[in-house]
Amino acid sequence: MLAIAERLDRAGFEAIEVMSSAFYKKCVRDLKDDPWERIRLVRRRIKKTPLRSIRSRSMLAFQMTPPAIADLWLERLVANGISELRTSDPSNTPLYWRQSVEAAKRAGLRTILNIIYSISPKHTDEYFVQRAREAAKLDVARICFKDPGGLLTPDATRRLVPLILREAVGKPLEFHTHCNTGLGSLCCLEAIKLGVTSINTAIPPLADGSSNPSVFNVAMNARALGYKTKVDEEMIKPVREHFTAIARQENLPIGRPLEYDAFHPMHQVPGGMISNFRFQLANLGKLEKLPQVLEEVSRVRAEFGYPIMVTPYSQFFGVQAAINVIVGERYKEVIDEVLLYALGFWGEEEAQSIEANLKDRLLNTPRAKELAQLKPPEMSLKSFREKFGGAGVSDDDRLLRYFAGDEAVAAMRATGSPKEYARSSASLLTLIEEISKRKDSAQVYIKRNGLSLRLERRRAAH
Repeated sequence: MLAIAERLDRAGFEAIEVMSSAFYKKCVRDLKDDPWERIRLVRRRIKKTPLRSIRSRSMLAFQMTPPAIADLWLERLVANGISELRTSDPSNTPLYWRQSVEAAKRAGLRTILNIIYSISPKHTDEYFVQRAREAAKLDVARICFKDPGGLLTPDATRRLVPLILREAVGKPLEFHTHCNTGLGSLCCLEAIKLGVTSINTAIPPLADGSSNPSVFNVAMNARALGYKTKVDEEMIKPVREHFTAIARQENLPIGRPLEYDAFHPMHQVPGGMISNFRFQLANLGKLEKLPQVLEEVSRVRAEFGYPIMVTPYSQFFGVQAAINVIVGERYKEVIDEVLLYALGFWGEEEAQSIEANLKDRLLNTPRAKELAQLKPPEMSLKSFREKFGGAGVSDDDRLLRYFAGDEAVAAMRATGSPKEYARSSASLLTLIEEISKRKDSAQVYIKRNGLSLRLERRRAAH
């Protein structure tokens, strides 16, 4: 990231997303990177463009986060260089929207509020009109119509975007979709034609696949339709080359456009979860059951009142569907998260939407009766600071311990400095740029492998 950060800053983006509440555990445990240091280092290089973080109601895996800890996290985002927050609720619940927006405002963050798209008998056009109307009442900088599952079609975009624009009452609208079914770029073009001027995109090789559409593709097609774009594509072409070189070096996947998949809107399982299913079923010697698991996800989702398949709900009901298939008897074994959902832990509206006979069956289990005694987590800031480090430990480190655990943080610290990546695809250009900044040399002469390069600083002619 650091090797190309300054280019991103000069490219003209409205904002750059660099963090999410879901990243901390992954960064610390698997990448051995300090996410706070990531923000600070990026902020030193990206000085003009606002940096964003993402937040959902579930900040720590499948658990609720005590308000005092969530508020502290927001404060530390601002202290480390984040100025904007894109916030979601997995059920599009206005009450939780309001709480999140107010907390972000107290911390000094500009808020972009997500209205999450889904497909079901419950998620009608009128549903999205009502949600957009509620979103417009809140003190947010922007509203984002977000399609994290890549479920939108051009027809649905043409139908819904004008309704949301109407209800937004002048608030700027962003459009966010993914490419799971191969329709992401087409939907972006439809949104542009309908008056949306801010599109969430990604830079290849981290575009397409199950990611956002490519900034290059969206910009090219927008220009072909007569629209002007504000991003300097020449500035970010070396960024594409840089990350493509790293992907090849590290044997990482390169995003490519996908063919249309008519089954995806039926089960709505995110692409990353399908990869996990494939890996886990293969380890059990049951990979042939993947289609059956995806069909079971559709059935489970319907029985639970069509929850939106985003974190954490996609994990709750995806895992439960897999257990139903592997065990061979539906709901013989039920995970705690599904029981807590049925108990109303994630909201009364969610619990009331469950099919009545199934809900009775779940709530009459001994485990559900045990879980019914639980209360949503509460922890004061004083208790949090004592529990996660005590005196002499910074709030940043305490939050890392909360997200990832003491052992993972210690292992991260013991790893030392992270691996550095030069801009390998443009190393000569980078060298020239850096040398030109020096004031202590009038001439520089470089010779390597038969190539000679001479740089000379001259006074401008009068």
